[in-house]
Amino acid sequence: MSSAYLLVSHGSRDRRPEIAMQQLAKLVHNKLSENHNLSNSEHLVGIAALEMSPQPLHEQIQQFANSVFGDGGLRTLSQNENRLKIVPLFLLPGVHVMTDIPAEVALAQQAVGQHIIIEVQPYLGSHPNLEKLLAKQTAAIKTEAWILLAHGSRRPGSQETIEAMAASLGAVTAYWASPPSLESRVKELVDAGYREIAILPYFLFAGGITDAIAASIEELKLQFSAVNFQLAEPLGASAELAELIWDLTITP
Repeated sequence: MSSAYLLVSHGSRDRRPEIAMQQLAKLVHNKLSENHNLSNSEHLVGIAALEMSPQPLHEQIQQFANSVFGDGGLRTLSQNENRLKIVPLFLLPGVHVMTDIPAEVALAQQAVGQHIIIEVQPYLGSHPNLEKLLAKQTAAIKTEAWILLAHGSRRPGSQETIEAMAASLGAVTAYWASPPSLESRVKELVDAGYREIAILPYFLFAGGITDAIAASIEELKLQFSAVNFQLAEPLGASAELAELIWDLTITP
């Protein structure tokens, strides 16, 4: 059986997330080479974006599948056993993960036919060891209180995972796109007597939102001059994150 892997992110007008995705794809390619002893496997790991791309996702999937399994590709090595594994690099089980990506994959499957099987793997935020990466970041910063700041989702129940993760990390939650907001959480902590507050952004890469978070914290510093604020980094492209992604691709 021949397999290829397509890492799917949200997409951004900012170039930084795309560059980080390319770095992450290389790291996943390294894991593929290690596990299958492949020296020329880099073309088997690609990236795509759900939004902010010139092509809709289903066309990106189709194009990548054809480039890997078309004439001269893996299809000549393994007829009728070609699999393309789609890995959603999303942290919450929101509408994109539960509805949008499956719909785009269904369109791509119709287009490529039955000689390629397209499978959607579990989304990144479902990996149980993701919390350990966050714990490494919290251990590196000394503070009195942590706020785990996630994007938020309009899908009911999608934030339960974040709430549980925050509780395990000894943090409180805030959301960028839904309540409770960062400012309201900060006010609660200040009213409770905390003067050392650190914010852990639950985002994959630096980009427009993390810039906006940093700007918001500068405003909070002016509003709460007696408080020392610290901002941790987003997850970023790392060998540890690539390891979690690889685990998701080998999930039965």
